Amino acid sequence: MKLYYSPGACSLSPHIALLEAGIPHDLVKVDLKAKKTEDGGDFLKVNPKGQVPTLQLDDGEILTEGPVIVQVIADKAPGKHLAAACGTIERYRLQEWLNFLTSELHKNFSPLFAPVLSDETKQFFRERLMGKFKLIDERLAGRDYMMGSQFTVADGYLYTMLRWADAMKLDLAALKNLMAYKARVAARPQVQAALKSEGLA
Repeated sequence: MKLYYSPGACSLSPHIALLEAGIPHDLVKVDLKAKKTEDGGDFLKVNPKGQVPTLQLDDGEILTEGPVIVQVIADKAPGKHLAAACGTIERYRLQEWLNFLTSELHKNFSPLFAPVLSDETKQFFRERLMGKFKLIDERLAGRDYMMGSQFTVADGYLYTMLRWADAMKLDLAALKNLMAYKARVAARPQVQAALKSEGLA
């Protein structure tokens, strides 16, 4: 497999998943502004959307969209239990979380990275994000991870969003379940390996 990534972007989520799954893979760094790979290649020829993560499978197929990519990775290593089996209620719950993370957290961060938007507009999205994080904090009560005691691909995604929260200086200190969760995920060796590999540690 080959993962096209940009350091600290949402591609950190499948990067963590690949390491947790123990799947051999190559990393290709992408300059998202220039739409070029680190060797000067035209990234738009790989993914016309111009976005990471992008995953190239061993047969050459190209997959995009993080929630899909992490489930593919999980299914390639079923013994690691990074996702419940297809067709089970637990798998649907995982998909429920992945959809929430991508639509309610990930996309609400996008305006905060836009320099053209006013501070007032950005504050609206910051408050919206705080509400989403409070909901997750409540759901994490009594749980080690999003799905319970088992680390799954949803956790790598939420952890990536929590790193974005740090970058945007969202004050989540009062959300004790979430803060304990963040530390728990950050301490995982494969998460640390992903951060080090991307120059984020």
